[in-house]
Amino acid sequence: MKLTYKFRLYPNKDQEKKLLFTLDRCRFVYNKLLEELNKQEKIDRKKLQHSIVKLKEKYKELKEVYSKVLQYEHYRLFSNLRALSRLKLNGKKVGKLRFKGKGWFKTFTYNQSGFKLIETNKRLDLLHLSKIGNIKIRIHKKVKGKIKQITIKHCSSKKWYACITAEIKEKITRSNNSKKVGIDLGLDNFIYDSSGNKIKHPKILDKSLKKLSKEQRRLSRKKKKSKNRKKQRIKVARVYERTVNQRNDFLHKLSRCYVKGYGFIALEKLNIKGMVKNRYLSKSIVDASWSKFIQFIQYKAENAGVEVIKIDPKNTTINCSNCGSKVFKKLYNRIHKCKCGLEIDRDYNSAINILNIGQGLSKFTPVKIEPLRELTKVPASSVVEAGSPLRSLRVVHLPISYI
Repeated sequence: MKLTYKFRLYPNKDQEKKLLFTLDRCRFVYNKLLEELNKQEKIDRKKLQHSIVKLKEKYKELKEVYSKVLQYEHYRLFSNLRALSRLKLNGKKVGKLRFKGKGWFKTFTYNQSGFKLIETNKRLDLLHLSKIGNIKIRIHKKVKGKIKQITIKHCSSKKWYACITAEIKEKITRSNNSKKVGIDLGLDNFIYDSSGNKIKHPKILDKSLKKLSKEQRRLSRKKKKSKNRKKQRIKVARVYERTVNQRNDFLHKLSRCYVKGYGFIALEKLNIKGMVKNRYLSKSIVDASWSKFIQFIQYKAENAGVEVIKIDPKNTTINCSNCGSKVFKKLYNRIHKCKCGLEIDRDYNSAINILNIGQGLSKFTPVKIEPLRELTKVPASSVVEAGSPLRSLRVVHLPISYI
C-alpha cells in the first residue's frame, strides 16, 4: 500500500532559482522527447530513453539537473500516452499530446534516490534534494513506511510543496465497528444520513466570492505583461488557493468523522457531469465537490478497513423507506408523506433507502433498519452547522494527523 503526504517547502532565493531552473529543464527534456516521439514511425521506448544521454551531451546545462529527474520525464510522457489511449477506448475524442509552454509545467519528480529527509527537532525540518540543496520543510505529520519518491510542485500562488510517496507493508484488517450508515448528498443540507444527522452546505465559494471578484477586477485593469499584472495574478491565485484549502479542510474532517464512526458506509453513485448541465444549480454543485468527498471517504475507509458501497440513486427519493411504494414529489416538497403513515424529511427517507440498498449489495449479512413512522424532529445536537463539530460522532475538531 502506498500513501502520499503533502508538505509545504520554504526555499530561499538561491534554492528557488535552482528549483525553477530544474522545472524549466524538465519541461525542455519533455518537449524534446515528444518531438522525437512524433518523428518515430514505430514507437521505440529504449531508443527514446537513450536520447536523454545525447541531449545531456549536446546541452551541458542539463548536467546540473539530477539524472533520475530527467529520466522520469520519459515515464511521464508514456504515462500521458496511456491516459490518452484509455480515453480513446472509452469513446472520447482525443488528439495528440501537446508541447508544454512556459508556465504550464508544474512538477518534477525524484524517483527512488536523490533525496533525504533530515530531522532537526525544530519547527521546520530539512529536505535534501540532489543538486539543489537542503530546503526547509514543515513536516506536520509523521511519514510512515519507506519513501519511494518525492514530487516537487510549484503552484500558481508561487508556493512550493513536496508530495512524498511512501510504501507501507501492513495488512489491513476489517474494522470491528458494527455501525452502518447511508449518506444522502444535497445542496441545502450537504449531508443527511440515516442516523438523522444533517450538515448544512458550507458554501465556501459564496463566502470568498466578494474578495475574489474584487481581486479579479484589479487584475483586469493591469497592463498586460507588466510586473504589476504578475503580482496581481499571484493575489488572485492565492484567493483561489485559500478557497480550495477551506473546502478540502471541511471535506477531510467530515469524511474522517464518518470513517471513524461507522464500519459500513453506503453512498450514491452520482452522475455529476450530467447534473452540472443544469445552469441554475451548476455553481452550487461544483462548489459542493461531492466527487472529492466520496473519494476522501473511499481512500480513508480502505486504510481503516471500513466497507464502502456505492449504489444507483435512482428512485431513492421517490420510494418509501417503510412500505416501498412510490411517492412522487417535486423538488420544493421537502417532506416525504406516504399512505402508510410515514412522514419524514425527504433527504432522511433517501438516506434510509441508500443504506437498505447498500446492505443488500454488501458482502456481509445486512440488518435492515426500521424508519420512524411519524415526522421526525431531529434534535438540535444532531443539526450541524458548517464548520461545527459532528457531535453525534463524538468528534470535535480533528487534528491534522488524522487528515
